[in-house]
Amino acid sequence: MGPLKGLRILEFAGIGPGPFCGMILADLGAEVIRLDRKDGPPGDRADFTGRGRRSVALDLKSPAAVEAVLRLAEGADALIEGFRPGVMERLGLGPEVCRARNPRLVYGRMTGWGQEGPLAQSAGHDMNYIALTGALWAIGRPEERPVPPLNLVGDYGGGGMLLAMGLLAALLEAKGSGQGQVVDAAMVDGAALLMAPIYAMKARGRWRNERGVNMLDGTAPWYDTYACSDGRWLSVGPIEPQFFAVMCDKLGLDAQRFPDRMSPAAWPALKAELTAIFLTRTRDDWAALFAGTDACIAPILDMEEAPAHPHMEARGTFLNQGGVVQPAPAPRFSRTPGEAGTRVPLRGEDTDAVLAECGFTAADLDALRSAKAI
Repeated sequence: MGPLKGLRILEFAGIGPGPFCGMILADLGAEVIRLDRKDGPPGDRADFTGRGRRSVALDLKSPAAVEAVLRLAEGADALIEGFRPGVMERLGLGPEVCRARNPRLVYGRMTGWGQEGPLAQSAGHDMNYIALTGALWAIGRPEERPVPPLNLVGDYGGGGMLLAMGLLAALLEAKGSGQGQVVDAAMVDGAALLMAPIYAMKARGRWRNERGVNMLDGTAPWYDTYACSDGRWLSVGPIEPQFFAVMCDKLGLDAQRFPDRMSPAAWPALKAELTAIFLTRTRDDWAALFAGTDACIAPILDMEEAPAHPHMEARGTFLNQGGVVQPAPAPRFSRTPGEAGTRVPLRGEDTDAVLAECGFTAADLDALRSAKAI
């Protein structure tokens, strides 16, 4: 199952974007072997970002374990690692060593700041990476502090997704050239890339370098969230005039009253009017009124409500596996659909089976145990 069936990926255990990338590839059919630390966390069956894997646990301080990883790399198509720059080289598992064993290996590196640059060796988290790209500054209300958008922009959109795309591009190229390469995926680079449309608007004079005057930052009255009478919220986004007209019609307003609605000077009055209107009914009343229309208005659902929404249920956007609700694989494929693995491995539970499949004999396994490498 899945368009990546037949690919073997080695994933050095980590947190955040690396496992997210591995989940995407496993969902799409790749065989992903997670290399856990022998003394690392035991694993969690409910951590579905680890779904679809098998786990081999090794002590990478052991030369025997390093050699075992190199043998695994000989039969792999790609590798994912998320250590600080230089760590893999110190372990004896850097790209030059691995690709000497397997020239077609695609070597994926996931970091916050990249493999070089003044900050390459510095610690950081999602909000730090998006802070330096302009993304975090742009998210927030006027006169208020910037608001971290969870850790979706740096870790996952600009990190794990970017690495998955880079790996697939390099794997596609390797099919023709027979040569692998290093994919340097930095979250700061990915976050900057995600900002390309905003920088483009700025270059065309359609985005000002301040908050409170731009149409997509929550300041425009027709692109914001509104409280309802029950304390719940609506997302209101009829940017285009035809959609704005639909909203006005449903609200009993005359759209012709707002000829200058694109002007920031007109926004406070219109926002005040919409604020008062939306406070007169419950969220679900409004959702029912706008359902099926082009008003671009949707209820803001919490994480328990979202999986039960009729559209989510109809598409199977969420899964319930063993009582654990989780997002389904995406995107959809007409002929080779992806599939969410039903099993999340515990640390090292597949060590013997995976190594045996990769050509390790019983004597090899005994030797690794004697060396305390596995």
